[in-house]
Parts: sequence; structure tokens; C-alpha cells
Amino acid sequence: MGTIISMFFVPWILVRAWIAPLPDTVQAQVDEAIGLGFDGMIVYVDQGGKEPAFYAAGWKDRENKIPANPHSLFKIASIGKLYDAVAITKLVSDKRLSLDKTLADYFPELVGRIENAERITLRMLVQHRSGIPNLTDTPIFGQIHQKIIKKRLNAYLICRPTLNQGRLRIFKHQLFVDFELIERVVGYSKFQYIKEEILIPLGLKNTFGSIRDVDMEEVMSGYYVGIEDDIKTADYGSMLATAEDVGIFLRALNDGTLFEGGEQEIYSSIYVYKHTGLIPGYQSIAKYHKDIDTVVIQFVNTTNFDGYTWNLSEIVYNRIVKIVRRGGSS
Repeated sequence: MGTIISMFFVPWILVRAWIAPLPDTVQAQVDEAIGLGFDGMIVYVDQGGKEPAFYAAGWKDRENKIPANPHSLFKIASIGKLYDAVAITKLVSDKRLSLDKTLADYFPELVGRIENAERITLRMLVQHRSGIPNLTDTPIFGQIHQKIIKKRLNAYLICRPTLNQGRLRIFKHQLFVDFELIERVVGYSKFQYIKEEILIPLGLKNTFGSIRDVDMEEVMSGYYVGIEDDIKTADYGSMLATAEDVGIFLRALNDGTLFEGGEQEIYSSIYVYKHTGLIPGYQSIAKYHKDIDTVVIQFVNTTNFDGYTWNLSEIVYNRIVKIVRRGGSS
């Protein structure tokens, strides 16, 4: 009886996506993914020794019926932490930062305002082991999230400045290491430093610090399930990039060409070589698969924090990698 009852709660959409026959090509899989409830999808595949391949399906802009463009800009969310970690690595290598110095060393004004500031090291901050609460676990983030869930888009947009102010207050107390610390050390914006040390050397011209730095017409629209409006103008502080730019960066990160001297050893001691990203309207996966010398980047412009959009995107991503692995990337 328990088994029968439990079957009513099985997320069958995930089961169907997982057991469906594997298509012969990446494009066929991307096309099928739209049928799972995604508005649009972009996939970039860079196999060693081959020309990079671009795939897209669904909508870049649902309201205006503009098809998904594989070269659109996309909010990459937490994938940006990879760039931050590289920036920290280079500053450590240049002896401008020390991984063993503490929060109190760099921000003495926070002593007494953040518990254990004298014990939290830069290494802990980079690795998210400081014990300082996550932005997404704070009440103000939850309040805004609930407005989205309740489909109160107008209220959400009106309250967005409150989120930004709260976010900045949280950043100040949380010392989001990819933000204030780099700026304090170099004397100018974090993104400018990333541009100088990462983007320019790699020839990347389609990576940006925020939506304030881009032509919004070039940005892929973002959608939250149950909300009709495009929410791409909501500013969560995310970097933006094309799938190709992220893919070029990720390969350079993994093959070591992004580093000089002992930088790669430093990086390997503090951070990972792959990442995912998730904010309202945008979810992404960026990984290098060593066994097939292939970078696969996947962007999806539909989210639902209380649904299965993330699980489905992971299933689709894994299926795409299987197709590439068996030689069906065309």
C-alpha cells in the first residue's frame, strides 16, 4: 500500500526525461528539452581538436517571438565565482593578498560585528567555509522570493531596490570576498581587474560585470514559472557572458593556460574547476569533461525554485554529454 501511495508523489516528468530514448544529436536533445517546459536553451560544445559547436532552441524573447540565439548574453550567476577565485589567486601570487590572513586583518572595522572575525581566513572565505550566513538564507531574500512565488511581479519589481539595499548591507557584513576585498586591494572595481587579468589575455569581449554595462537587447530574457513577464531587468549583481566566452574561459582554467608561474597550484588549493549558476530566470552549468577533452556549457532561461526545472536541466545536460561522448554532437 505504501508503495502504491508513494507512486502518486513520484516526479514523473523527471522519470520520463531520464528514461526517454537518447537522441542521435545534441540539437535533437536541445529541441526535446523545450518540451519539458523550458522557454529557451543554449548549449556550447568545445571538443578538443574540433571547431566549437553552438546549439539553441525555444525563445530568446517569448513575448516578441524572438528565437533563442546561441550568442546571446546570459546571466551566469554563481559561475562568476570561478572568475573571482582566479582573481584572488593572482593577487595571492603577487603577494598582494595572503590566504592565511584573517577578516580582521583586512577589515579591522568588522571586528566585533562579525563573530570570529579574527579566526576567519581569506582561504575560508573563498571556499565558503567562513560560517557567515548565505545571502539566499537571509529573511530579505526570502521575502522577495515569496513575492515571486505568489506571482506579485509588480510588487517584486517595486521592492527590488529594497532587495539591493539589503543585499549591500548583507555583503558589508558578510564580506563577500569577490567584491569588497579585491576592490580594496587593487583600488578600482573588481570587474576591471578581472577584465585586465582574465578577459583581455583570453580575448574575451562578450563578458560583462552587470546588466548596467550591456545592451539589454543582447540579453536572453529570463522567466519564472507562473509569471508571464520577462524578468531580465532584475539586477542580482550577476556577471553576464555568452556561452562561448564562458567555454573559452573554462577551457583555459582547466588546461592551465590561464595561469602563470605557481598560480595553478594556488588555485587548486582553494577552489573548483567547474560551477553551476541559479538566479530567478536563469540557470546554467559549466563543466570540462577530461575523459573526452570537452567543455559543455548549458544555459536555460526558465526557473522555478519550488519545481523541477533545475533537476530537469541537469538531466538534459547529462544526456547531452552522453551524446557527445558517443560521437553524436552534430
